[in-house]
Amino acid sequence: MTNLSPEEVEFLRTQHSAAMITVDAAGVAKTARVGIGLVNGRIWSSGTAERVRTRRLRRDPRSTLFVFDGTFRWLSIEATVTILDGPQAPEQNLRLFREMQGRASGPISYFGGELDEEAFLARMVAENRLIYEFEVARSYGVVTAPSF
Repeated sequence: MTNLSPEEVEFLRTQHSAAMITVDAAGVAKTARVGIGLVNGRIWSSGTAERVRTRRLRRDPRSTLFVFDGTFRWLSIEATVTILDGPQAPEQNLRLFREMQGRASGPISYFGGELDEEAFLARMVAENRLIYEFEVARSYGVVTAPSF
């Protein structure tokens, strides 16, 4: 994991919800809630080819993630996003969802239901799912419990 401290990496191992900020053509910041996970030391998130944020990232790959745990701990990550959308994308989504859910095997929770691996991969193909991979340029925040 480039440009992240061991404490930031540990924080990301336990926090899978983030706000993803992209920039529209007029330069206005746009925010979406996303799930994130560390896969092979890289920050990944799932999206689809049709999403507005995917179009924005194809035009301008810069993005910021804001990750927080509901207490005082938070991390901001400025990054460049690479879109992984080849034939390996369904399997990459499986790896990401297994990481986020802490399930090395068995069914995957997906939008309120449980899918076996075959059904999950078929759904990823049907939804034209892809992976956003974040290359960290800068990070800052408070990832350890503050002492008051």
